Amino acid sequence: MKSRFKNKKQFILAILMLLVLVLSNFSFLSAKVQASSDEDEVKDDIDDISKKIEKEQAAKSALEAELAKIQSSVYSTQEQIDKVRALIKESEENIARMEKEVDQMVDKIDLQKEFLKNLLQEVYYQRKSPVVSSAVLSDDFSQVFGVVDSYLTMEEKIMQIAQQIRDTKEKIEAEQEEIAEAKEEHEKILAVKVDQQHELLADRAETQGDIAEKEASISELQEKMAELKADLNRILGKSYDTGEIKDAIKFANKKTGVSKGYLFGMLSMESGGNPLAGACTYKNAGMSDSRKEYFKDIVDELNDEGDKDYDYKKMPVSCASKSYPGSGGAMGAAQFMSDTWWKRKSAIASTTGHNPPDPWNLLDGVVAMALYLEELGATNDGKVSIKNPCTGKSVKVDWEIYASMRYLGWTCYGYTNYAPAVQSLAKGYDKL
Repeated sequence: MKSRFKNKKQFILAILMLLVLVLSNFSFLSAKVQASSDEDEVKDDIDDISKKIEKEQAAKSALEAELAKIQSSVYSTQEQIDKVRALIKESEENIARMEKEVDQMVDKIDLQKEFLKNLLQEVYYQRKSPVVSSAVLSDDFSQVFGVVDSYLTMEEKIMQIAQQIRDTKEKIEAEQEEIAEAKEEHEKILAVKVDQQHELLADRAETQGDIAEKEASISELQEKMAELKADLNRILGKSYDTGEIKDAIKFANKKTGVSKGYLFGMLSMESGGNPLAGACTYKNAGMSDSRKEYFKDIVDELNDEGDKDYDYKKMPVSCASKSYPGSGGAMGAAQFMSDTWWKRKSAIASTTGHNPPDPWNLLDGVVAMALYLEELGATNDGKVSIKNPCTGKSVKVDWEIYASMRYLGWTCYGYTNYAPAVQSLAKGYDKL
């Protein structure tokens, strides 16, 4: 058989090329298998952390419910303490008043005794005078007897007054004793209630500590979740240059005043800063009919006036969530719904200069988010009073917390989880 190769060098070269081709294909397949394996592993990790977050959130919600009960008991006990203290104060005031009255009665009795003593002495001397000699000395016997009778009548009246004073004194002293006994009972009740309150305050402090631990745990898990999502984006080829993210955030901050760290935290929670975020499309995202119309209008406008070549059936959007009905179809880094984007596209365009603005463009998405957050009050100072969506009670929160909750949707999850996570993730901006 005649060799196809003219010499040994050609033969060896052909063998080497064949080996390179085989090895290249093998490397490509190995890399593809490895990427697929890494993707599955990261997705499993994300799923595990998601379950842990749900578990921690449930535990935190239970602790918050327990804290609400404890706080209610603290308020109730404090009311009881205030009432008992008021009764004790009233008793003390009554006792002090009665003591003054008793002292006044004693003084009156002493005065009456002195007056009675002098009067009795005078009556005594009058009685020692012989009636006959008095009659001899006086022309009017009836006047002599009248004077004696008046002394006797006065003596009886003074004795009656003295007795009434003694009776009143004894009555006041008896009432004073009853009040003192009641005061003693109130003081015993007060001691019990104060002990109860101390126990409740200790329980409250412990529960608040447990809630803080859960919040720290949830925040840590959410940071890991954000890192894993970023890893997944890199594996899937969807990562975005951090420098571009930082530049977009700086631009939006300058235009709106929304803090850079806060914007980074919001982007991290919404999309990881990925303008192509979303695992669904127009067909399977579960968008409402009206939002589908807005969505097609946005894509058509970008194709007609923005020189894009987008296929509305293939553009990535968020999938619907069981926890948030109607949440499917959010677009880009800011995860705006099509109708929300359409209503704000003029403001976005005037800020970025991109007309029409593109929800899948990083700068347009970040600016859209900043404008909306500014509209929701994220740049305001101080705190705002809201109704806790978990308990219905009035609480005060920072304006950024309020804006985050409004951006996501007014839910208990937004208050206990989403908004705190945004604040925690905001620290990551300095690491960009």
